[in-house]
Formats: sequence, C-alpha cells, structure tokens
Amino acid sequence: MSDFDRIARAIRFLNEHAEQQPSLAQLSDHLGLSPFYLQRLFRRWAGVTPKQFLQLLTVQRARALLADQPLLAVSESVGLSSGSRLHDHFVSLEAMTPGEVRGGGAGLVIDTAIHDTLYGPALIAMTPRGICALDFIAAADQDAVELVGARWPAAEVRLDAARTGAVAEALAGHAGEPRWPLHVQGTNFQISVWRALLETRAGQLTSYARLAAQSGRAGAARAVGQAVGANPVAVLIPCHRVIRETGVLGGYRWGLPRKQAMLLRELGPSGAD
Repeated sequence: MSDFDRIARAIRFLNEHAEQQPSLAQLSDHLGLSPFYLQRLFRRWAGVTPKQFLQLLTVQRARALLADQPLLAVSESVGLSSGSRLHDHFVSLEAMTPGEVRGGGAGLVIDTAIHDTLYGPALIAMTPRGICALDFIAAADQDAVELVGARWPAAEVRLDAARTGAVAEALAGHAGEPRWPLHVQGTNFQISVWRALLETRAGQLTSYARLAAQSGRAGAARAVGQAVGANPVAVLIPCHRVIRETGVLGGYRWGLPRKQAMLLRELGPSGAD
C-alpha cells in the first residue's frame, strides 16, 4: 500500500467519524499502524496532524477560506506544508479545434504513459501542443495507449514515458515551477470556466457562483459545476479548489479523499503535533 493509499484511508475514516472526534489511537488502530508512525506519516505527507485535519473539516473553516482576504498561501499565521507539496504552475490553455474534436483526434499525435504520482497512479497524455489529459486511475497496470485511444480513436497514440514523466515529476514537487501548456477538448463555456480556475492560486478556494461570475455567466452556478466536473486535466486545472457557497467541499471527479488530500497540502496549517 502506498503512502497516498494510507492517507486516503485515514481521510475517509476521519470524514466518516468526524462527529465522534476519533483519537490518534483509534485512527492508528483502524489502519493497523502505530500511533507514532501514523502521526509522522500524516504530518509529512499532508503538512498537518490528524487532529488538525479534523479542525479543517468544519464548515466554519471552509467558509472562512472563501472570504476576500489575503491568500492563505502567503499568510504566516496559517503556514503551509513542507516544500515537497505541489507548487503552483504557470499554465497556458489552448482548445482543440472543432475539426480535431469532431474527427476523434484525426491528425494528432498523442504521447502517453501511466505514472505513480503523489496522489496515486495517473494517466498523462500530451500532444505536440501540450497536455491533453491527466486522469487519476484505479491501477498503474492499465494500458495507457488503449485508454487514450478510446478517447481519441483517430489519433496516433504512442507510449512515451520519458516525455510524460516530466509532468509526473512536477506532481511530486521535484520540478520547481514548470510552465505547462494545455491542449484540451471542451466547449467555449467549459474553456472559459477552466481559464477562470487557472486564476486561483494555491491556498485560495473559490465557489461555483464566483466562477460563474468570472466566466461571464452570473447565476449559472449549476452549469459551472458541470464544466468543473468535465475538467480533463487534474491538478493543473485546479478544480479541487472549488467548494460550495455553504462551505461544503462538494464532489470531485477523482474522489473526495483525493480532493481533501490536495487541499491539505495547499492549506494545511503548521503547528505542534
């Protein structure tokens, strides 16, 4: 079991038992780990202790993050997780042409591979113009060429772990501040929502209503939610930073524990164990 799998199991348990405020001993017993090892692992991976994570689960905390205040990422009073956390990326976004979409990727050459990342196995696919897909998947032994070929049946799909590996390295926080061009398939409205998402930074949460206003469609929060859910590039288009106006985290295409893990690494306060 990977560290992420252990953290994801811990997050699920804490979510399910938040009202009971489980102790470190109860959590470690559930995971079959020693309390000392679990505390160290959780803190190293997420930047917070299990107890601090329980505090982050409150609606009041989430709602406070939505306030128009200086970003938590630069707030000394809040602090951040370790330097190994995912850094912000400078991302440019280009839409595929209608012809490329209608033609199932005809004329495109797509390099792809599956990599183990900080958040579990991920399928990464790239055209010559940029990343066209970044999906977290169930298992690392799936066939990357087959998965991408099903999405773009007319494209030339090649296995190239060396090219896609640079993206996986960035997800591990080992590649500084890379500049990633994206080459994605989406409607004009979806593209506008994804561009608005790219304006958020680590430590900043937004809401569906706020994204709707930024996209020029005030009042269309439901449509924005659908566009957020259709995001083809995990993490780099940071849809994990979107929560409901009530402060509830809402859903996530790649699983709520993964969304919470990402936010932990961006928002988690430092402090005593």
